Amino acid sequence: MREIKTSPYIPTNLELKILDNNKAEVVAYPFESGFAITLAHPLKRLLLSSTVGYAPTAIKISGIEHEFDTIKGVLEDAAILISNVKNLRFKIKDEESTRAEVKYSFSKKQELLGSSFVNDEVDVTLPENYVATLNDDANLEITIVIEKGIGYVPSEDLRDKVSKNFIPMDAFFTPVLKATYDIENVLVEDNPNFEKIIFQIQTDGQITPENAFKNALAIMNEQLVVFNQEMKIPKVKIAKVKNASNELDVLFTKIENLDIGTRGKNALSKSDFVYAAQVAMLSKDGLKSIKNLGKKSLEEIEQVMESLNYPVGYNFSDEQIEIINLKLTELQGIE
Repeated sequence: MREIKTSPYIPTNLELKILDNNKAEVVAYPFESGFAITLAHPLKRLLLSSTVGYAPTAIKISGIEHEFDTIKGVLEDAAILISNVKNLRFKIKDEESTRAEVKYSFSKKQELLGSSFVNDEVDVTLPENYVATLNDDANLEITIVIEKGIGYVPSEDLRDKVSKNFIPMDAFFTPVLKATYDIENVLVEDNPNFEKIIFQIQTDGQITPENAFKNALAIMNEQLVVFNQEMKIPKVKIAKVKNASNELDVLFTKIENLDIGTRGKNALSKSDFVYAAQVAMLSKDGLKSIKNLGKKSLEEIEQVMESLNYPVGYNFSDEQIEIINLKLTELQGIE
């Protein structure tokens, strides 16, 4: 027999298992049923998208003007060499620095690996990565811009900020190569429905898996702080809502009463849309993104909203949006 609770169970166990230099498991338990997925998924997203790392963002190769040129004395052409440099995982040694412009000079016959690019300014965490092969007559001079950042920035977004003769590069800043999780059941006081989260984290060596996980937790906490603030409810005279025009009143028609097919109604209902106003305030892309909404249903919904004189993506004024939101809050409270 289950006892009545007044608050969810608070997890007490956290374990770190080091699997390799750059691989680890983080295990936490026990969570109430459903809590594990609620917490695990955003942490995974933050690990992959918001962990700070370093990446080459631009490169200058002496004697070439663009990435399709060949390089004298180098087996690889410029495009392949740039691609190989892009795959190196750099780390600026001065942790306070967010940018480094590092110059290299290579000559004579040799094979360039990641380790060839280690110097007083930067480390390379994947030293065995292949970069290029030089012949006897090679005289390769390279300048690489390395920056600190998060996520991914395409080369097109960097083109306007690079210096003359530099070629922008797609920048993959995240040092987390893998972030996955499994959820298992665990027994607590004869109840088998509690859950355990097992994170698997692998980094490229710029940061340890443990610190990457701690950073993700810190970011999540920072984002949640906003909800600790005192909520400011806008003061709008109730008369504004009561005296809203008949044109706005039509927006508070329930979707189930609109001339939309069953499939369209079901798709909207499953996405928590109840009133026409909620659809009118969507962008067209937002409407298309609703799960299980087919082309025919999409067209039906757009036609119905047109007939109400409030097509999808309608440009409401700030005052109208305020009135609509207050009315929706009032209606949902009644329900």
